[in-house]
Amino acid sequence: MISAPDRLLLRLEWRVVRRLDGRLQGDYRTPRRGSGLDFHGLRPYVEGDDARDIDWNVTARLDEPQVREFNEDRELTTWLVLDRSASMVVGGPGRMKQDVLAELALILARLLGRSGNRVGAILYDTGTTRIVPPGTGRGHALRIGRELDSGPDSLAAATTDLAAMLDTVASLARRCLVVVISDFIGTGAWQRPLFRLAHRNEVAALRIVDGADDALPEVGLIVVEDAETGEQILVDSGDPWFRARFRDGVDEREDGLRSGMRRAGVPLHRVDTGSDLVEVLLAVIAETQRRR
Repeated sequence: MISAPDRLLLRLEWRVVRRLDGRLQGDYRTPRRGSGLDFHGLRPYVEGDDARDIDWNVTARLDEPQVREFNEDRELTTWLVLDRSASMVVGGPGRMKQDVLAELALILARLLGRSGNRVGAILYDTGTTRIVPPGTGRGHALRIGRELDSGPDSLAAATTDLAAMLDTVASLARRCLVVVISDFIGTGAWQRPLFRLAHRNEVAALRIVDGADDALPEVGLIVVEDAETGEQILVDSGDPWFRARFRDGVDEREDGLRSGMRRAGVPLHRVDTGSDLVEVLLAVIAETQRRR
């Protein structure tokens, strides 16, 4: 009997991976110089350079020692940081934020875990961390899918500590690609851990958003529950003062998130629960290539 993660991956391979195939292929090219086979250029010799890298023909023409430089190619190790906190259950049936997260995780694990590249995952379940060590291939992508599928049905009502989530991956990742998939709703001084993480790794943030995160329907008296803390209050959704305060809170959260990401040099990509994931990932790929 085919498991739920296997069915999901089969569907995604047909609808998404097949259309993206080839966009993320090939070895990972680092911004550093090394001893790969892709010639980059020449520069003057400095003390400590390997004499075997001297281009003697150019040196003779310029009458100054010149050293060949090459782009360094290496296998890519990717860490997927997957937010499994309570606020990720927001959204419509079959299209909650956690559903979109699962799809993104499987697609990226499948695409990036090929050609010898490795993908690991860190599942942050509101204070509890599960780690899937880096691996390759389709079977490993399914392992990540099974870990996502085996999570608790009812996530604990506790606030996400974004700083702790980022500190966890910072302790594991060195010179890797780190993709953080979250709604970034939570507490903690996360800007400093993000800066440390981005200093040693290439980091991208995929922020999953549902309309319910930003909009308040005008339907009279309603009970509002904080998805993270479980706190409930009765409010008048049509009260102009309350709606203005709600909007101000959303704007403040947005501004803080964007400015923190910008200071850390981390591209932030918005993924709506109704988005076409092919278009989203094409935009992410294009932005990543542009920044490189």
